[in-house]
Amino acid sequence: MTSHPSRLSRRGVFSAALALGAATVLPAAASGIARAATGSGRSGGRDGATVPRITDCDGWGAREASEEVVVLDTRPERIIVHHTASANVTDYSRERAHALARAIQTYHMDAQGWIDTGQHFTVSRGAFVLEGRHHSLAALESGERLVRGAHCVGQNSVAIGIENEGTYTDEAPPAAQFSALADLCARVCRQYGVSPSEIYGHRDFNSTACPGDRLYAMLPQLRQDVARRLGSTQPVALPRWPVHLPGGWSGHPAAGSLSEYLPAGLLDPLRAR
Repeated sequence: MTSHPSRLSRRGVFSAALALGAATVLPAAASGIARAATGSGRSGGRDGATVPRITDCDGWGAREASEEVVVLDTRPERIIVHHTASANVTDYSRERAHALARAIQTYHMDAQGWIDTGQHFTVSRGAFVLEGRHHSLAALESGERLVRGAHCVGQNSVAIGIENEGTYTDEAPPAAQFSALADLCARVCRQYGVSPSEIYGHRDFNSTACPGDRLYAMLPQLRQDVARRLGSTQPVALPRWPVHLPGGWSGHPAAGSLSEYLPAGLLDPLRAR
C-alpha cells in the first residue's frame, strides 16, 4: 500500500511521479528494530566516531501512522537539512523535545492530512535527536532501506530529511544542536555510504527560505564537520547540483515562497505524556 497526501504541503505540493523503487510495506504498529534512547548524550561507534542517541517514536509518545508506512529497498542518495521555523526557545529539556516531536506529528497528520510525521529525524534546540516518521531508525540501522518521507518535493524517495528546531534566518543554531546535527549526518553517511558532499538545504530543491539564511550558510562547515567525524581531513568537494529537480523549479530559491511553521499554541502548554 502506498500513501497519498490529501492536502497541500507546507513545502509545496507532492510530486506526482515519485521514484518509488521496490517498496516493502511495514505495519504502522510494528516496532521493528528501533531502540528507544534517552537523553541527548552520544556514544562511540564501531570506528570510534561519535554516534548520537536517537529517541524512537515510542520513546517520545508518537501516535500510530494513519496508514502503513512505505519502506523502500534502496539507500538514500543525499541528506536534506530543514528548520522548523518555530520559536528559538531556551527550553532545552527532553520534555520540550518530545513535545516538539508530538506537535510536528499532530500538525502533519491533522492539518496536512499526511499519514505520519514528514521528516525522518528531528534535532531539538537542546540537541536531542528524535525519530520522525515511523521505521526511519530501523531503516537507518539496516543501512539498506529508506522510509519514504514527506519533507521535500521530488526528493522524498531518495533523501533523508532532518528538521532542526528553530528559525535560522538571522540567528545561528545553538552549538550543541549543530554538533548533534553533524553527529546524525555522520551516522547517516556512514550507514548508507553517502558522501558528506551530498548534504543539501531544502532551498536547493524547492523554492523556499528553508533552512534559513544562517543555517544554509553553515552547510559547508557542516559537510566538513561530518567528513572529520568520518575520519577525513581533506576539504569536502562542493555538492553536485541536484539532478532530480521537480517540475517548475525556478533555478534559485525565492525566499519565503514556501512556508515552514508550527501553528501558534501547538506547543503551549507542553503536552506531557
